[in-house]
Amino acid sequence: MEYRRLGDSGLLVSGVGLGTNNFAGRLQDEAARAVLNEALELGVTFIDTADIYGRRSEEGLGTSENQLGRLLAGRRQNVILATKFGHPMSESVYERGASRGWIVRAAEASLRRLRTDYIDLYQIHVPDPQTPIAETLSALDDLVRAGKVRWIGHSNFAAWQMADADWSARTHHLSRPVSAQMHYNLLVREIEAEVIPACHRFGLGIIPYFPLESGFLTGKYRPAREVKGRLAESARAGEILTDANFQRLERLERFAVERKHTLLDLAFGWLLSQPIVGSVIASASTPDQVKANVAAAEWRLSPAEMYEVAGL
Repeated sequence: MEYRRLGDSGLLVSGVGLGTNNFAGRLQDEAARAVLNEALELGVTFIDTADIYGRRSEEGLGTSENQLGRLLAGRRQNVILATKFGHPMSESVYERGASRGWIVRAAEASLRRLRTDYIDLYQIHVPDPQTPIAETLSALDDLVRAGKVRWIGHSNFAAWQMADADWSARTHHLSRPVSAQMHYNLLVREIEAEVIPACHRFGLGIIPYFPLESGFLTGKYRPAREVKGRLAESARAGEILTDANFQRLERLERFAVERKHTLLDLAFGWLLSQPIVGSVIASASTPDQVKANVAAAEWRLSPAEMYEVAGL
């Protein structure tokens, strides 16, 4: 396993991370424990969750954090634990967003559910246009100074929002974000135009999510086959399962096979061949999927190969 610095910070994360958006939903304790144990055994230390992940229970959302807290009992010190806030946690207008009032409540709730006294990386899940970024950063800085959060980051920010956050943090002498969690893979590359340059400028490490585009980039979906499973149920199925994407998939697979690799290898290797990428987070339903993801991440493409992939 390769360990990489996240942006300009001192935070060291495993190149392959484990996403837990399927914990306490598709995976109950026994299955989730098997996945988590395999990940830790293979050197995965970066574990990413969010307050909104998991099924809704009588207590509301947060069941993924609850389950993860139980499963990490006795080995919290062995992982870099990241979680997120910002999406609505109830119908209440006061249980969402990035205001000072909600951030404090959300952080305390996540700490309780995760059964820990600190969060390594606390991330704004989505931008909150109703709250000044200086207020958000000030509340997060208070959590850092109190020792409840080690580093802060954001997710799904536009480049101008990254610039706004960095300027506000520097101007008000607040903790600066160190990471940007973004939808980024071989098919979805919109962030290359403005977001990636902004991340370079502001010292942000990129944490790509959906690296396999709901399994499409594993090659298991083909034009002539009926699509079943999570992708078929996804709201983005029509956007992903297009003739143009299948044609591109064919070119990418040919590129990988010519170099004695798989599409899975290419999906992870291409992302991790970019120094600005900190950890590629992918969920897994079985220990074998964890093994496959970790093995796939070993390939590093040459500059010439990266250039060739860009044109496919």
